[in-house]
Amino acid sequence: MPATRCVVLEAFGAPVVLREVEADGAGPEPGEIVAAVEYGGVCGTDVHLQAGRLPIPLPLVLGHEGVGRASALGPGVDRDALGATLAAGDRIAWASNIACGVCPYCRDEQEPTLCERRRIYGINRPLGQPPHLTGSWAERIRLEAGTTVVRLAEDQPPAAVIALGCAGPTAVHGLLHIAPVRPGESVVVQGAGPVGLAAAMYAQLAGARPVIVIGAPAARLRLAEELAVGDEQLDIDELDVDERLARVRELTRERGGDLVVECTGAPAAVSEALDLARPGGRVLVLGQYTDHGPTPLNPHLITRKQLTLLGSWAFSAGHFVEYLRTLPQLRARFPLERLVTRFPLERAQAAIDAARAGEVGKAVLAP
Repeated sequence: MPATRCVVLEAFGAPVVLREVEADGAGPEPGEIVAAVEYGGVCGTDVHLQAGRLPIPLPLVLGHEGVGRASALGPGVDRDALGATLAAGDRIAWASNIACGVCPYCRDEQEPTLCERRRIYGINRPLGQPPHLTGSWAERIRLEAGTTVVRLAEDQPPAAVIALGCAGPTAVHGLLHIAPVRPGESVVVQGAGPVGLAAAMYAQLAGARPVIVIGAPAARLRLAEELAVGDEQLDIDELDVDERLARVRELTRERGGDLVVECTGAPAAVSEALDLARPGGRVLVLGQYTDHGPTPLNPHLITRKQLTLLGSWAFSAGHFVEYLRTLPQLRARFPLERLVTRFPLERAQAAIDAARAGEVGKAVLAP
C-alpha cells in the first residue's frame, strides 16, 4: 500500500500536523478493509481531544467519523454488516468503534456502549501501533476485522451521510432507546451543534411539538431555522438563564419541557436542564463525552419535581446501523447536505477552529 497523507495529533494543545505515513504490508489482512476516505468528519470530541480532555495515546491519526470507498478487501470479506455483497469500489460507511464482545458489559449486560475494551478509530488507536492508519483524517484508513461496515447506495450522497457524523447514531441511542420521544411531547434541546441538531431532528420525526432548540452562536441557530430544525430557536447570547426559562415555559403552557435533552458538553447546562423540565419530566444527558470535572446542581429540583434523570453514552454498532436506516427519513425532511463545510487535509486545524467557534454546521475533511 502506498504512503498515505494523514492528519496527526502529536501533542495536546498543539496544532495538528499533516504527515505522510508508510503503511505496513501490501494489502489488508483477513477480515480487514482498506478504504479511500471521501469525508472525515470533525466532531466536537476532536476539539476536546486536541485540548487534552481525554487520556488518549499520542501520536494519533484523528478522525472517528468517515465515509469512503472500499479500495481493497481482505480475505474472507465479501459482505457488509447487513449481508449485502461488497466489492472494491463500493461506497461504504463504518462505525467508529469495535466492542470486545467478552467483557461483562458486552457479554452479561448486553451494553456494548459500556464495553471496557472498545477500540475506537481516531481516539484510542495510536499511530505507532499496527495497523497504524486508523483515523479518517487521511487519504486511506485500514478498517480492522470486526468493524461494522455498511455499503451505501450510489444515490446516497456521502455529504448527507457525514452531515451528522457520530451525532446521528448518538441521538438514535439517546432518543430512540434511552429516552424514547412520545408524539405530542414538548422537547427542549440544549445545544445547536451536530448532536443538538440530530436530537431535534429525531424528536420532530417522532412527533414531538414544540421542539425548542437553545444554543449559540447566532449563525448556527439561523442555520437550524433555515433547515426547519426545531419549532423555536433561542439564542443564549441574547437571553439570560431566567429569560430562557420564561420563554420555554411560555412555549409549553407554563409547564416546562416534557423531555430536556442536554447536547452541549457544557456542565452548567445539566443544572439548567433541571429548571427547564416540567414536574414529572425527564432529563437526558447526551453531550457530556469528555470530563470537565464536578459541576454544581440543585438536587432539590430532582426530588421536588420528581424528575427522571438519564444518561446516554456514545453509541453501539447497532445504533450506527439504525442511523443509516433512518437516514432516508431524515433527508426527506431536512436538507442535511447544507450542514456540511468542506476543508482539505492541509487546512485541518482551520476545520477544528471553525468547529470550536461554531462557525459551521459540520466541518469535514475531504482528502
